[in-house]
Amino acid sequence: MSKERLAPKIPMPVRRALRKLGGDIRDARLRRRIPTAIMAERASISRMTLNKIEKGDPGVALGNYASVLFVLGLADRLAELADLRRDSVGLELEQERLPQRIRRPGRRSRPTSPHGTGAP
Repeated sequence: MSKERLAPKIPMPVRRALRKLGGDIRDARLRRRIPTAIMAERASISRMTLNKIEKGDPGVALGNYASVLFVLGLADRLAELADLRRDSVGLELEQERLPQRIRRPGRRSRPTSPHGTGAP
């Protein structure tokens, strides 16, 4: 069986995004003039895993991608990926769930006396 058949079905936009991320990571490493051996050592991963990351392999653990981004000084951006303030769909859905009007709490009735007169 081919490797492609065994791999889970990854949507094409996700594959493209991972390939772009891997290429950007590679470009960032090259701009910083960090050799693969040193980069892999700093990220506590193997050179083979670094190679897979730079190709955008979806089978590599997210933690490894995060470690490489940390070494490059880009880990802060990772925390913003699913930032609630930038989730336009979620914000719209939340807006739809807001109540149309808010009712005042009802007045409490005065306790009645055992005789039913309303006096304590």
